[in-house]
Amino acid sequence: MDKELDTQINELIMQMAKDPQNIENYHNLAELYLKKEDYDRVMSVLESLLTIQPNDVQALVGMGTMWFYEKDFRKSLSYYNRALEINPKNYLIYYNMGNVFAEWKNFPKALFYYNRAIDLNSTNPEIYNAIALLYQDNEDYVESKAYYEKALSLDPENLTALIDMGNVCFKLFDYETALELYKKVFALNPDNKIVAICIGNTLTLMKQREKAYNYFEKALKMEGDNYKAYICYAIALSEFGEYDMAVEMYKRAENIYPKEIDAQILLANLYTNFNHLDMAMELYKEAVRLKPNNAETYMLLGNAHYLKGEIEQSIGAYRASINIAPENDEYRLVYMQVLDEYIDKKRNGEPV
Repeated sequence: MDKELDTQINELIMQMAKDPQNIENYHNLAELYLKKEDYDRVMSVLESLLTIQPNDVQALVGMGTMWFYEKDFRKSLSYYNRALEINPKNYLIYYNMGNVFAEWKNFPKALFYYNRAIDLNSTNPEIYNAIALLYQDNEDYVESKAYYEKALSLDPENLTALIDMGNVCFKLFDYETALELYKKVFALNPDNKIVAICIGNTLTLMKQREKAYNYFEKALKMEGDNYKAYICYAIALSEFGEYDMAVEMYKRAENIYPKEIDAQILLANLYTNFNHLDMAMELYKEAVRLKPNNAETYMLLGNAHYLKGEIEQSIGAYRASINIAPENDEYRLVYMQVLDEYIDKKRNGEPV
């Protein structure tokens, strides 16, 4: 495939040398480089094209998209705005501008541009998907579900909408609908590891133990790393009371990514639940060493110290969590309650 693409590229470059004003050749060359995922050359070709034809909308949109993928959203938006001035009836420009504002977490503007895109193209399911995801990120799951339903009415086998609507139904505790949607995706794409894990998670919450385990085992046999599969399997095993196996799964996950803390934290939480506080604190401290700016880890470490009766150490850990996340009212409340308790005991001469 690469050799064939290289041949096409070389032939096209020869044609461009003979006819440097042929705009279509630039578009075609950019497409070929895009297939090769050579994004620097895509941008170089589009820039060359824009020096010849500054008002080429396709090139402007292409440059905007390239900068979007580079996460330089200001440059991306500048190209989209130029394209919009030339062609204010192009739905794709509005859709892409909506994506920029969605990345900036500017909900009103993102929704405005997506709705403008719908005005110009009301049958494109990807626009409804984008609005649904916007509401989903804003934790408005009911509205999000409605837009995913609209997307699926236009494209019943749209994998993005099926998966994301499944996630929304999961958030709404509608596990039966979530399971139905995940299984539709799995039927269309039986090698989808993430969906197999989602099915396992859903079956766990539906208390269908053996079926849940079956999907986790399927996920573990699929290509790709098993970090998330081991963690979700461990959570399911804990849910069904198989704690020794859960510990084993967390340790397997930890072995895959020893510098990630999710598995360590969850295993430490499990140890805490069984009052194995020394083992839990060892893991929390290691997690703090790996990710020293994680406020939640300090809070959990503080809880473990508190349960051991080590009040001064717990206060120190709580204070560290507040220093990292001063806006978190829950962390501040816990800290103040424990601090007040500590002060009262000191005043009364009680041991602390």
